[in-house]
Amino acid sequence: MCACCDKLSEFCLLSLQAADLSKPIDKRIYKGTQPTCHDFNHLTATAESVSLLVGFSAGQVQLIDPIKKETSKLFNEEKMTGTRKAERLIDKSRVTCVKWVPGSESLFLVAHSSGNMYLYNVEHTCGTTAPHYQLLKQGESFAVHTCKSKSTRNPLLKWTVGEGALNEFAFSPDGKFLACVSQDGFLRVFNFDSVELHGTMKSYFGGLLCVCWSPDGKYIVTGGEDDLVTVWSFVDCRVIARGHGHKSWVSVVAFDPYTTSVEESDPMEFSGSDEDFQDLHFGRDRANSTQSRLSKRNSTDSRPVSVTYRFGSVGQDTQLCLWDLTEDILFPHQPLSRARTHTNVMNATSPPAGSGGTNPGSNGNSITTPGNSVPPPLPRSNSLPHSAVSNAGSKSSVMDGAIASGVSKFATLSLHDRKERHHEKDHKRNHSMGHISSKSSDKLNLVTKTKTDPAKTLGTPLCPRMEDVPLLEPLICKKIAHERLTVLIFLEDCIVTACQEGFICTWARPGKVGLLSSQNQANSPSGTVV
Repeated sequence: MCACCDKLSEFCLLSLQAADLSKPIDKRIYKGTQPTCHDFNHLTATAESVSLLVGFSAGQVQLIDPIKKETSKLFNEEKMTGTRKAERLIDKSRVTCVKWVPGSESLFLVAHSSGNMYLYNVEHTCGTTAPHYQLLKQGESFAVHTCKSKSTRNPLLKWTVGEGALNEFAFSPDGKFLACVSQDGFLRVFNFDSVELHGTMKSYFGGLLCVCWSPDGKYIVTGGEDDLVTVWSFVDCRVIARGHGHKSWVSVVAFDPYTTSVEESDPMEFSGSDEDFQDLHFGRDRANSTQSRLSKRNSTDSRPVSVTYRFGSVGQDTQLCLWDLTEDILFPHQPLSRARTHTNVMNATSPPAGSGGTNPGSNGNSITTPGNSVPPPLPRSNSLPHSAVSNAGSKSSVMDGAIASGVSKFATLSLHDRKERHHEKDHKRNHSMGHISSKSSDKLNLVTKTKTDPAKTLGTPLCPRMEDVPLLEPLICKKIAHERLTVLIFLEDCIVTACQEGFICTWARPGKVGLLSSQNQANSPSGTVV
C-alpha cells in the first residue's frame, strides 16, 4: 500500500501483508517538492519487481522500483544550462494525476494543474530542448498535439482540456475511454485511441475534483466542490442521479466491485451464488458478466433482474459515505422486481415554473440520447427533505482523413504493443458558479474556449436542476478522521482510507475480521464497515 501526503515531503511504501506495519519496505524523503499522486503498473508487477510512478508538486514524474531499489528515471526534470538550472521544459505546474495506460508496459499519462495532460513512454527521453507541438485534433474545449522531433522523444502527445486545473482522470475498465474532471466544473469523456469527445457533464457549481467508473463501464461517478456525488450514464450521456450527504468538498469517489450484484428475481434462474459473483475480479470477466446480466433487464422474454451498484466517497468533511445505486434509479420507467434501495422514488412531476426545463438549444454542449431526442424526465427521490433542495437554483466517430496519418504514426510508436486487458486541496468554500479561467502560460493552447454561462447551463441535460433527477441518500455517513480524507480503496476483505495527516486506516468488512492478521487488527480502527 502506497501513501502520498503533500503536507510532508515523504513517501513510504507499506505492505498490508507485512507482520510489522511500522517498518516500511521503502522510504524516501524529498527536498523542495512533495509527492502528490502515484500509480503502480499491475501489468508488470511481480513479487520481485514493481514499477511505480510518483508525481510531484513541482511538475516532475519519477519512475522507481521500491523492491529492487534500482536507479530511478525522472521525467520533466530541470535541465542544466552552464552553471544555471533552466525551468522544466514540458510543464512546471503541479502533477494532479498520473496513471499507466491500461494494457501497456511502458505508456503512462500525466495531468497537471495547468490543464494539460501528457503521454509518456518510459523507454524514451524528454530531450534537452523545449518540445515543439503540431495540432493533431481539436474540438470544443479540448485540443491534442503531437510532439515534432527528428527522433522520438517525450511527450508523445499533449492534451489541453478545459480551463483551469485538470484535477483527475480515469480510464474505463476496458481501457478504451478516458474520463477527465476539471476545475471549470466539467466532466469530459474521450475515446482515448481516436481522440474523440464522447460526452460532457457540468457540475451543479464549482469544480469537479474526482471521478471513477463502474465495474462494467456503464456509469461514471464524480465529486467536487458542490458537495455532491453525481452519477452519469455513459450510454445515455446524461445525469441519472445525485447524492447529498457530505458537508464539504468531495475528494475521492470509488466503486466497490465486491458488493456490486446483478441477480434474477427467481433464484432458480440465477446460476452461481452471490459469493461466486463477488469472487470475479474487477476486470473484463466481471464487466462481461455484469453486462450480460444487465442486458436481460431489457429483454421481454426473461425474468426481471435486480441490480445494485455500491460506491463510496470521502471528503474534506472527514466523512465516509457509502451509496447504493439500484434498479429504481437505473431503470425508472420499468416495473421493479423487488425493492432493494434506501431511496424512495416517486413519479416525476412537471418542472416548476421558471425552472428552465430542458433547453438543448441554449448551449452547444447539450447532450441528448441517441436519436437526437431529449431524454424523458427522471423520477425524483423523497429521501432528502424538500427544503434541502427547494432553494437549489456522437458517440465517438472515426478520424477524418486529415489526421488519420498522424494517428497511425502515433499508434506505431506505442499502441500496437498493447497486451490483453488485465483485471483490472486546499479547502476554500465557494458557492459561486462563476467560470474559472486558466492561468497557464502555454502559448500553444489552441483550445476553443467557449465561455459557458452557468445560468444557461443549469436546467439542461448538461446540468439538470436538483428536482429533475433522483436524490440519493447515503447508506452510511460517518466521520472517520480528524483531517480531510484523501484516499478510498475497496479491497476484498477490507476498505482502506487515508487522511491529510498521513494516517492509513484499514476497515474490516463484516465477517472478514478473522482473515486479517492479528497485527493488522491491532493497527486498524475498531469496528467494521458494511
